Amino acid sequence: MIIACSPLRISIGGGGTDLPSYYRRNGGDLIAAAIDKYIYVTVTEPFFPGIYLKYSALEKVERVDEVRHNILREALREFLPQGETPAIEITTLADVPAGTGLGSSSSFTCALLQALSAHWHRFLDRPQLAELACAIEIDRLGAPIGKQDQYAATFGGLRRYVFNPDDSVTIREIKIAREKIALLEDSLLLFFTGKTRAAGDILAEQKSRTEAADAAMLANLDEVKTIGQEIGAALEAGDFAAYGELMHRHWVRKQERSKSMANPRIAEIYAHARANGAAGGKLVGAGGGGFLLFYAPEPNRLRRAMEGQGLRELRFGFDQSGTRILET
Repeated sequence: MIIACSPLRISIGGGGTDLPSYYRRNGGDLIAAAIDKYIYVTVTEPFFPGIYLKYSALEKVERVDEVRHNILREALREFLPQGETPAIEITTLADVPAGTGLGSSSSFTCALLQALSAHWHRFLDRPQLAELACAIEIDRLGAPIGKQDQYAATFGGLRRYVFNPDDSVTIREIKIAREKIALLEDSLLLFFTGKTRAAGDILAEQKSRTEAADAAMLANLDEVKTIGQEIGAALEAGDFAAYGELMHRHWVRKQERSKSMANPRIAEIYAHARANGAAGGKLVGAGGGGFLLFYAPEPNRLRRAMEGQGLRELRFGFDQSGTRILET
């Protein structure tokens, strides 16, 4: 049995500039952190021929083309030797449900590709793994998403990703002293809004407006990119107070990209958090639901306030390892 895992992620700054519709024009620049919540994929060889899939549904098929799950089908097409009668069983597990803004779809893709590459003895280094995940999700399946999720899941850690117009990616670790990292982890809090959502509609709107050279959308993304760069500088300087205020500015600008980004309930929660010690916050992911991330210098005060709102916290730390094989 092969077991692979891939971390989920939180976007820190510059989100939205990783979509090809933007970075191929202006260059993307963002910061993302992998967290210690994971997607797991196991691969085994069953006794009888066939493809056995266990995820939120069950599938048993004879041929790859019969697989209903898009990502599983495309990944198997990538690795399954031509003409070979398949005999493989794939099972998936997740620490956090899909549709919560933590990049679970891309984390699943990365873990799946890592497991399949080990099963069929095909080595992929980290850049190759991230790019193959992007190729499957964005190019082959046409998902209107960016590339940060695949890279954050693959590389782990707290990193800056520069997406260049020629499709190359420059990666740099955000360097923060160890004791400051612990303080940052303690001061970042995730709360579930109670609503899951698919990111596709919001991101499709951004994609279409960017491709049409919509001036307001491009200006918004340019500013969000600049705020992300300022966040990186503040984090490396250990100026977390500045980070909190930049986080708030980032969320204000992000909401301008789509009327579906937030709703009255999210606005109510956000205002209550700001009145109870949160310096800044944002919906993680495309928006519309999922998790709210806050920076709070007094985290327990914010926890009490959010508990009063009936919100569940997801406690987390940073993951430093990225996508990996746990067992073979």
